[in-house]
Amino acid sequence: MTHVVAQPCFGCKYTDCVVVCPVECFYEGEKMLYIHPEECIDCEACVPECPVEAIFHEDNVPDEWTEYTQMNADEAEKCEVITEKKEPLADQ
Repeated sequence: MTHVVAQPCFGCKYTDCVVVCPVECFYEGEKMLYIHPEECIDCEACVPECPVEAIFHEDNVPDEWTEYTQMNADEAEKCEVITEKKEPLADQ
């Protein structure tokens, strides 16, 4: 099982979640973060750290954001791993 970063992350890209990830499975895209599904150990450490509530267990991704499950898998392969906190794109 894995977790998925969904639409609420788009355009804000908070990185509070990456510093608590024990396996470094977050990847940084231009406008949002992605979780690599084969690296995520389903520990849920990242979920309460997300200030915009953008991280969901793959079985609980809201219907309107189901495409983000495949998007995370695809984009994580193309992006660089992120392990340190950075300034967000948006100040919400």
